Amino acid sequence: MRTKSLMPAICLAALALARPDAVVGSVRNDTMTTEALLDKVNQKLDDVTDKVKSTAEDALKQAKKSGEVSQETKEKADKLLTEQTALNKTVDELKNALEGIKSQTLEISQQVAEGNGGGGSTPVMTLGQAFVAEDDRIKAFADGGARGNLRITVSNAITTAAGSAGGLIYHEEERDPIRMPRRRLLIRDLLTKGKTSSDLVKYRKQTVRDSKAAMVAEEGTMPESSFGWEKATSEVKKIAHVTNITEEALADSDFLQTEIDSELRYGLDLEEEKQILAGDGQGENLKGLLTEAVAFAAAAGLPNATRIDRLRLAILQVALADYVSTSFVMNPTDWAAIDLLKDSQDRYIFGNPGSMSTPMLWGKDVVESNTMSAGEWLTGDLAMAGTYYDRQETEVLISSEHDTNFIEDMLTMKGRKRVALAIKRAAAMVKGNFVFG
Repeated sequence: MRTKSLMPAICLAALALARPDAVVGSVRNDTMTTEALLDKVNQKLDDVTDKVKSTAEDALKQAKKSGEVSQETKEKADKLLTEQTALNKTVDELKNALEGIKSQTLEISQQVAEGNGGGGSTPVMTLGQAFVAEDDRIKAFADGGARGNLRITVSNAITTAAGSAGGLIYHEEERDPIRMPRRRLLIRDLLTKGKTSSDLVKYRKQTVRDSKAAMVAEEGTMPESSFGWEKATSEVKKIAHVTNITEEALADSDFLQTEIDSELRYGLDLEEEKQILAGDGQGENLKGLLTEAVAFAAAAGLPNATRIDRLRLAILQVALADYVSTSFVMNPTDWAAIDLLKDSQDRYIFGNPGSMSTPMLWGKDVVESNTMSAGEWLTGDLAMAGTYYDRQETEVLISSEHDTNFIEDMLTMKGRKRVALAIKRAAAMVKGNFVFG
C-alpha cells in the first residue's frame, strides 16, 4: 500500500542510493567520547575532594589554636563544597548518558545480528529502503542517477469522504441564529406619550376662535368675540398576532421561546409604527399622522423647483399656522437625493463624506424611515400635533388551551398591545410629495 506519509522516506531513500561514492562514509565524532569525559570529571572530582579534606584539616587546626576559623578559610571551604556538589551532579548525568548509549548499541547489534549474522536471510532495512527495493521504477530512477522526474501515484489515500476520515471530522456550530434585519422604529418617539386606563380617550378641542379684539374709545362699545370647543375622542385599538408551535419543539430548543417572544414583539412594534404614520382610521385602524396632516400648499411667488425649496416652503406653511416645525420624516432614498446635491464646483451642499453628523435640513432634524413611502414627506411639530397613549403595553403569552392544542401537543403564543392615538393639532403638520409638475 502506498500512502502520502511514505513520500519523505521514499525521496530520501532514492537520493541516498544515487549519491556519489565519495560522499559515503562512516559517522565520525571528533569530539571527546562520553567515557573519556566521565573519566576527566571523576579525576577533577577527586582533586576537589582532596582539597576539601585539606581545607577541613586547616580549619580544625585554626579552631584548636585560636578558637575560631578565619574568614578566608570559610570562603575557601564554601567554594570547594559548591564545586564538589556540581561535579557530583555532572558525574551522575554522564553515567546515565553512558548507560543509554550502551543500551542503544546493544539493540543495534542485536538487529544487525538478526539481519546478517544471526541466521536471518533478509537484512534490516529502513521504511524508505524497503519501498525502494520493492518498486522497480524507483530502483531504475535511482540507478539512473535520480535525474529527471518520477511520478508516483498514491492509492488508498485517507480522504474527507464518508467511509474514510469523514466520520471523524466534526464542524463548529454557532448556536445564536442569524436574524433577519429589523427596521429602526423612530416615529413613536416624535410624539407626546401618555397612558390611559380606559378603552376611550376623551379630550376637549377648541374649534372656534373669532377674536374681535380692537382698540375702543372711552364709553365706546366693545366688539364681541366668540369661541367654541367640542369633545373629541380616540378609541383604544388592539394590535396582536399569534403563532403555533409543538410542545416538543419548545422543549428541545432552549432558544425557541426567546426567539419567538422577540419576533412577536418586533411584529407588534412594526405594525404600531405603520399605524402611527399612515393609519386610515377605518375599522380597527388608528387615524395616523399622514391622514390628519394638512396638505402642502406652496406660497405664491417663492421658488418651488427642487426638493429643498419645497421643504423650506413646508416649514413656512407650518409657521404661518403659528407652529414651529421641528423635524422632517422622509424615506432614506429621498434624503440621499438631497444629501448628494452638489454646487457648480461639485462640492456637496449638505453631505460631508469625511464626517458623521445627524441628518439636518434647514436646521430641522431629518428622520429617515422605510415606513414612509418614497417620494412623500411629513414635517411639523409632531409632539404638539399628536399624543400616543398606552392602554396595555406589550405582553407575550403562551397557552395550550386553544382549539385542539391540548390533544395535539400544540402550544399557541400570542403577542398583543392596546394603544390610542389622538391627533390634537393637525395644523401643526404639513404633508406633501416630491412630484414637480
